[in-house]
Amino acid sequence: MLRILGVIGDKWSILVVGTLRDRTLRFGELHRAVTGISQRMLTLTLRQLERDGLLTRTVHASVPPRVEYTLTELGSTLLTAATALGDWAAAHRNEIENNRRHYDEAHPPRARR
Repeated sequence: MLRILGVIGDKWSILVVGTLRDRTLRFGELHRAVTGISQRMLTLTLRQLERDGLLTRTVHASVPPRVEYTLTELGSTLLTAATALGDWAAAHRNEIENNRRHYDEAHPPRARR
């Protein structure tokens, strides 16, 4: 169970699943939509999500080949939990940032030797 949570709880997995929420996208479209992800990390994330059955990868015979990614029914069920987590984070963002700031002020980093 921990291995599954590690994959679906990964920030990139959640962002990719959320990005695919409404439509099928090509690799380049996903790469542009998921800000900050490298091509390599996107490739690894997509492979893992496909392996877990959360999305499907469809290769269309064209030149150059066109590859599209779509959420599966199982992947769509993850959206409810991911959306709830995102809503919670948005609702408590200011409080958490304030807590971090207070903690950092009370616990300054140690000087490097």
